Parts: sequence; C-alpha cells; structure tokens
Amino acid sequence: MNEIRAAARRIRGYVRQTPLISAAPAREYCELARGLSLKLESLQVAGSFKARGAINAALGFPGERLRRGVVTASGGNHGLAVAYAGWATGAPATIFLPRSVAPDKVAKLDTWGARVVISGEAWDDSNRAARHHAEAEGLAYIHPFADPAVIAGQGTVALEILAQDPDVGTLLVAIGGGGLISGIALAAKALSPAIRIIGVEPKGAPTLHDSIAAGRLVELASLGTAAVTLAPRRSEPLNFTLIRQNVERIVLVEEDQMREAARWLWRETGTAAELSGAAAVAALLAGRYRPAPGERVCAVVCGAGTDGFDRS
Repeated sequence: MNEIRAAARRIRGYVRQTPLISAAPAREYCELARGLSLKLESLQVAGSFKARGAINAALGFPGERLRRGVVTASGGNHGLAVAYAGWATGAPATIFLPRSVAPDKVAKLDTWGARVVISGEAWDDSNRAARHHAEAEGLAYIHPFADPAVIAGQGTVALEILAQDPDVGTLLVAIGGGGLISGIALAAKALSPAIRIIGVEPKGAPTLHDSIAAGRLVELASLGTAAVTLAPRRSEPLNFTLIRQNVERIVLVEEDQMREAARWLWRETGTAAELSGAAAVAALLAGRYRPAPGERVCAVVCGAGTDGFDRS
C-alpha cells in the first residue's frame, strides 16, 4: 500500500484524476443503473488507465537510463501510455505491437512521437521481441502488467474511487494481463477489507479465469476476441498470485455483450469506450454479475475507443 500511495504522489501532475459518475438516471437497465457508478478512466491522458503505471515506472528509472529510451510491447493502450511517458520525460519510446492492433492506435502512437515495430500475431510474441531489443540495446523495458511499479500506478485508480465514494461495495474490473486488477485489489482491500473485487475477461481470452480454475498459470492455445487489449495468452506469476489472493471471482463476457455495453455507455452517458473499456459494464448488463438489492457497484471504464460501435 505504501508503494501505491508513493505512486500517487509521483504521478501527480502527469495524469488526470478521472470522474466517478452515477449511471442513474438511465432509460435502459434502470434498476442496475440506480446503484452503479462509473470510473471514467477512458478520460485519462492517452485514453486509458495505463498512463498511471507507465509514468510511475518511467519516473522510477535513473535519469541516464531513462534518457537512453524506453521499450515495451502492447496490445495498444499500454503502448500509448509508454509513448506518452516517453514524451513527458523526454525519453525515446519504442513500442512493439502485434499484427492484430487497431490501426487507430498506431496512428495515435505517431502523435506521441514513438517508434512502432509490428511483430508477431499476439502480444506474447511482440513482448519477446521487445525484451530482446531492450536487452540488446541497453534500454529500459516496462512490462505492461507484471512490473511492481506499473501495478502500483494502476492501484491509484482505487485510491481515487474510494476517496470519491467510500461506500462502494463492489468493483468490477476488466482483466487483460492483470496489472489493473492487481493494483486496484491491493489498494481497495487495504482501505476497505470487505470490498468485493470481480474480474471480467472476454470468453475468447479467459487467461486468468482458466489459470485460477487450474490452480496454476496456464497459456491459452488460441485467442478469439476482438478486444485485443484484453488478450495475452499467458499472465505472470506476480499477477496470478495477487489475483488469487484478492479477487473474489472472474466472470466471462461475450463479444456482443461488450459491444452492447459500449453502445449503452454511449447512449446513456456519452462515453466512447472501446470493447475492453466496456467489459466491466457488460458483466452487469448481461447478468454475469448480479448485485444484491442496494449493493453499490463501481465499474471501471478502462479505455476509450470506438470499436464498440462496429456492427461487423
């Protein structure tokens, strides 16, 4: 918890305190909306919560090492965050991406001045290439979810939520590799031990769901989701341990459920959320998580985008 509080101090001025809004009143799913709040990390700098962890990690490197440059691999959002961190600190940034990355994220990386390398079919492939490049060139590597500094940065989301609404009883959090939910769970449980943390994954990329069920880390043989920012084949021991200790359960959502949640967010709140950003809301709307009467639930809208409006 001390590391998360230190991260909050370190990143102040580099990131935004994002709004926590009530979903009520809403025309559709009005009963659910009555007890639902939305943490709009889609309004975070660079478009997602990832800026928190990336800038915290970057600021932790010695000055000379940081000036040489930072490297990462990403499904899109973490790459944008590291590109932003490089821009903010004056460090050259190189981002390795899988071929499945959305073209608009590549275009956004250009605006932050990052060098983009397309490598591999999935994030795991890109990550191997990124780590090799960082080691060969002596550059600082920032892991998107298994770096303690990244996890601490992501945990600052929970500090804000519980300052904005201390009575929240349940947090719904999307899972990719597990960095966001690891940090949120650590902070939230320290501040409010009775709080429930519910993870949400795409049915086509149940990385942590299957790992928890198996009692060990598993590597998925294949991926089948358009929410590529939630789709590593394998997580890491650090995240697996933190999630197993602090997360009550993980639920799975379908592609069309994430898409409907993204459209609902746009219709009801004017929030443009990508599929991964809408995953936590999808768990509620689709009944994958059913709150008790009077339960106060907060869904983290973790990333901005328009892929949820695609009808294909």
